[in-house]
Amino acid sequence: MRSFFLAMFTAGLLGSTVAAANVQAAELKVMSSGGFTAAYKLLGPKFTASTGNTLDTILGPSMGQSPEAIPNRLARGESADVVIMVGYALDDLIKQGKVMPGSRVELADSRIGMAVRDGAPKPDIGSIDALKNTLLHAKSIAYSDSASGVYIERELFKRLGIEDQVKAKAKMIPKIPVASVVANGDYEVGFQQVSELLPVAGATFVGKIPESVQSVTRYAAGIPVGAPHPQEAKALLEYLASPDAQAAVRSTGMDSVPAH
Repeated sequence: MRSFFLAMFTAGLLGSTVAAANVQAAELKVMSSGGFTAAYKLLGPKFTASTGNTLDTILGPSMGQSPEAIPNRLARGESADVVIMVGYALDDLIKQGKVMPGSRVELADSRIGMAVRDGAPKPDIGSIDALKNTLLHAKSIAYSDSASGVYIERELFKRLGIEDQVKAKAKMIPKIPVASVVANGDYEVGFQQVSELLPVAGATFVGKIPESVQSVTRYAAGIPVGAPHPQEAKALLEYLASPDAQAAVRSTGMDSVPAH
């Protein structure tokens, strides 16, 4: 009889523990922009497995006029627990009172690379002169509507002294991965952050542009004001920025944030 009651007590205790865990588990709404997405997709399931907290993810650019852009979503009053985006765009949201001051964590650095269609020759972009020559001889050039594309359009072409020569054949590609329009043959070469080029089937990654004309984009994350689950959100940010996450970050073509 005693063993019967002990078994019943143990079963009840286990049931209560499971129920409590289910009550405590949260579904976090995460808004993430493209550059960190590949790493996030690797790390998200590990976070869920270790905490029980699930992730409801919405993808959108860090800036721009698109309704899907993270700042525009927050401006419309959409709720989120975490935003993952370009660092300077996150700073703007903090200044606007949309993201909690002090919640920012540094995630990764992203560099710009170039892709061509599978099977096409891989042009030399290993030096400034080689990159310039490749751009001048390319029939068409695509670049993204995110931070890397803004840099290419406003600064890189000017720094290379070829702005006028490439203006007619270079185009900013909104909303979709640049490598996708290279893979289908619409454009000969495409430029975007390396982590966004690598996952696209049908396109071959050529390499990063030279460091002397490179633009390094810092990705960071923060917790919006009014987040439904701020403590769970903080745990997610700590995990994404942790040493345990760095192998996954680097495997997607991004660089770990230098230690200070």
